[in-house]
Amino acid sequence: MKRPKPLKLLAAEPADLQILSAALQDAAGLIGDFVYEPKARRFTVALNRYRWEAKVNGRGERVRAALQFGGVLSAKSQRLRQGAKDAVVALLALEFEPDADPESPGGVLTLTFAGGGALALEVECIDAALADVSQPWRAAARPDHERGDRGEP
Repeated sequence: MKRPKPLKLLAAEPADLQILSAALQDAAGLIGDFVYEPKARRFTVALNRYRWEAKVNGRGERVRAALQFGGVLSAKSQRLRQGAKDAVVALLALEFEPDADPESPGGVLTLTFAGGGALALEVECIDAALADVSQPWRAAARPDHERGDRGEP
């Protein structure tokens, strides 16, 4: 069976973010792989993404992926241990709440993590990119929310 090509996705509208959110569900990473660059207005995250779109010989795969947001005005976290660089987080969803002004393309983009953690990015507009950056490898297990499986770093 032929492997799907590495994902390379862009998001500029709320509907685009839903696609990124689905592709990133259960992605696991380390807090130390979150980088906010205020002067560049950029936030980058490296994650091990579960490849929901790929089943090779009935087994799941993970791949290293980079997620980057542009136009970031501020970043605020809730229930994420920022000083614990080796702390593992599992991404559940990306959501966007637009500004109250209907003419403004900005708003707050929230990354929600298992265990109640969240990262809120105030953005000028939706400007996100996701790219797989490694070869896939066999996943230890398929993420299972019933068992509380958070994935693997």
